[in-house]
Amino acid sequence: MTAQNFAPALARVLVHEGGYANHPQDPGGATMKGVTQRVYDAYRTRRNLTKRSVASIEEADLQAIYRRQYWDAVKGDKLPAGVDYVAMDGAVHSGPSQSAKWLQRALGNVKVDDVIGEARLAAVEAHPDHDQLIALMIGRRLAFLEALRTWPVFGRGWASRVAQVKQIGQAWATGSIGPQPAFFLGGNAKATIDQAKPLPAKGPADATTGAGVTSGTLGGVIEAARQQLDPLAASSTVIGYVVTALVVTGVLLTAGGYAYRWYAARRAARRADALDLPEGVAA
Repeated sequence: MTAQNFAPALARVLVHEGGYANHPQDPGGATMKGVTQRVYDAYRTRRNLTKRSVASIEEADLQAIYRRQYWDAVKGDKLPAGVDYVAMDGAVHSGPSQSAKWLQRALGNVKVDDVIGEARLAAVEAHPDHDQLIALMIGRRLAFLEALRTWPVFGRGWASRVAQVKQIGQAWATGSIGPQPAFFLGGNAKATIDQAKPLPAKGPADATTGAGVTSGTLGGVIEAARQQLDPLAASSTVIGYVVTALVVTGVLLTAGGYAYRWYAARRAARRADALDLPEGVAA
């Protein structure tokens, strides 16, 4: 397959990652050439070495971490040219599990987990158009990035990075070289699932629909007021108007509540899909 692609893939990833970074809104924290302090600490601990700043990481350690933590994790040696690089860059940026999901979704698999096993490798190899497969992977990745809270801060850099990753990956898939990689400011900030925007809440809608009438929330308060004033409506024109207004308000709130619930459910479903969350999360 493409075991020889590790070195050129790593070279391009390192350009995207740049040098030392420690942006206060980057969930990766202190990072050197794409390796976070947490990953470097774990690497040294497993080898009974004392912890030290990731800024001092040596080339041999860098190569070992990238090979095992990212390239091997996405089965880089067994993936076709182009797909291997795109999967590795995604793994470095958002974690191997997330990169595996983008590949699986691009293949059209119904079940999505965090493993690239033999069945998935066979599906990739059998895919008739690796150029298209890469485009679908990048599409899934971009949708994921847009669903993160940190998109307003790093979105421009992320979008530029993934656009270039797509160009390089597709070039490799067709036997070409592709453009020289470039560093994009903010594009090296980690983009992980823990930064996901929360799914839209349907609680406000429940307060004005059936759930609200019996729970003491806004819908229930309006209904209780209407019931108290209704017996007095016949003896007072003003009270009659008030009762009518309460009825209309209640109808509007209920209708609005159902409309918002439908809207929130659709938004939640789209966001859950972008984040590759388990089925049923957005129900």
